[in-house]
Amino acid sequence: MIPFNKPFLTGSETKYIEEAVQSGKLSGNGVFTQKCQKFFEEKYGMKKCLLTTSCTDALEMCAMLIDAGPGDEIIIPSYTFVSTALAFVRQGAKIIFADSESGNPNLDASKLEALITPKTKAIVVVHYAGIACDMDAVMALAKEHNLVVIEDAAQAIDSFHNGKALGSIGHLAAFSFHETKNIIAGEGGLLAINDEKYIDRSEVIWEKGTNRASFFRGEVNKYGWVDTGSSFLPSEVIAAFLYAQLENLDAIQAKRKSIWNRYREGLNMLEAQGKIKLPVVPEFATNNAHMFFIVCGSLEERSGLIKYLKERDLHAVFHYISLHKSEFYAKGNAVPELPNSDFFTDHLLRLPFYYELAEADQDRIITAINEFYANA
Repeated sequence: MIPFNKPFLTGSETKYIEEAVQSGKLSGNGVFTQKCQKFFEEKYGMKKCLLTTSCTDALEMCAMLIDAGPGDEIIIPSYTFVSTALAFVRQGAKIIFADSESGNPNLDASKLEALITPKTKAIVVVHYAGIACDMDAVMALAKEHNLVVIEDAAQAIDSFHNGKALGSIGHLAAFSFHETKNIIAGEGGLLAINDEKYIDRSEVIWEKGTNRASFFRGEVNKYGWVDTGSSFLPSEVIAAFLYAQLENLDAIQAKRKSIWNRYREGLNMLEAQGKIKLPVVPEFATNNAHMFFIVCGSLEERSGLIKYLKERDLHAVFHYISLHKSEFYAKGNAVPELPNSDFFTDHLLRLPFYYELAEADQDRIITAINEFYANA
């Protein structure tokens, strides 16, 4: 079986984990935590970065930092993972779902203004497959209406919008290092703060609502409970694993882009024949090769292709089910019409994608997809 995903190890993970263990500092915010945070700040121009135990935790910190709560509305795309919405729902805010673009799973920025009301507090964008949303349009709209922009950059490490790193554009951003991402730590995440007014409080929330970070910098004589917060810090073991990955970012990205391009070349003819659609990378965006997906002609066609590939020991999977159609949301809310989001729910198929995917195995996948459509 060729799996959908396989975690990649650089070879330095256990070495750095051993260093962390021997240092006697395991509880978080040690040497490796600070190295990882500094990496993002220096390489991508983010003003302040804090490692978290997951991207979900980073999003929850975003919701807390903007004081989202009852009476607030948060605009998010429906075609996303539940964490994007859950972080704000837990604070009592109301979710307003936005539709995808017709040719791209990212939210349609041209339709955002119609969703804004006096209760709107923030827009959360998701850079699907690591390909940027139209951030110029989003930021201009946010400025006009005095809204916070939060980037769910879970899939978007090392990807750019008009030369600016994703995660460095919005007021706040969240990254994921789940084992399915380009750079991994098993589980893990990062909060990026780009608006200085959130920096001091982010450290307090990160440290269980205490001013512990200020205490260890010598800024206060003692530390105590000063705000809300939680235990968002990952251990030094996770940070050590992550740093080994970050050191090899360029090599990992180069290999993944090679795999992405091979898929594109091998499936171009099917798109030219009108049988499938391939990912679109707008002129303002770059491709970080987070995933490769195809868009099938119908739900039945996609189901048939998944079955065809599975019979040949090739594991391809669909992705999100529109959140506005979820059982949880439908309980107490009017379900909006979001045809593009629903389209991608029924038509999008993700292909096996991981660093160690051999060319011969990738060719097997490409050949099988071409055969399926030749026989259809």
